[in-house]
Amino acid sequence: MTEPGYDYWLLDLDGTLVDTEWSYTREVFDRVEAELGVSFTDYEAEVLWHGLGGDRDDLLREWGYDPVAFWEVFDALDDPVERAEATYLYEDASFVADLDTPVGLVTHCPAPATDAVLDRLDVRDWFDVVVACDDETGYKPSARPLDLARGDLGVAPTARGVYAGDGASDVGAAANAGLDSIHVERHDPHRRGVCVLGDRRVESFADLGVTHAADD
Repeated sequence: MTEPGYDYWLLDLDGTLVDTEWSYTREVFDRVEAELGVSFTDYEAEVLWHGLGGDRDDLLREWGYDPVAFWEVFDALDDPVERAEATYLYEDASFVADLDTPVGLVTHCPAPATDAVLDRLDVRDWFDVVVACDDETGYKPSARPLDLARGDLGVAPTARGVYAGDGASDVGAAANAGLDSIHVERHDPHRRGVCVLGDRRVESFADLGVTHAADD
């Protein structure tokens, strides 16, 4: 395969390497609606699930919802096994299996769901380190989750690394950690409502010249 000259790779999970069938996303928001006695449009559900409009907590407040109450209920009703069963791998993500550098995963997906997805899609061995963000690790765009991942990878401080993700928080985290960023745009920018500018902006990892061995 061919690839840009990075000494190590860090990657986001949801919306970058994998995504979830809309039917499951809508089902989770239906459950949240029933529990909280509120209502989310399809647009609001999509934006919150993918983080399209920036900081999710800010959006919830703007729409009149309490972020703390929302996430407590959402996390309780987002079943890891059901989510994994509704999750699929992007075809262009398969290049990760052939990377011959240290590779880490840094995701906002909760640890139970992350484990279920990695096991169901049989991609756990793609990653040398997995960091599922929580209150202890911190959340992107903080650099801390990325710093923890590369610390666990044992890469030298002078090593050239990159973080690839689909959201503004991913690009921000890369910048805060002193890494190059690759923004993978999986959504219509007009629907996102903001322009995300990473060091590289692509619609597919294939645009970087990265390919899976089976495709060479």
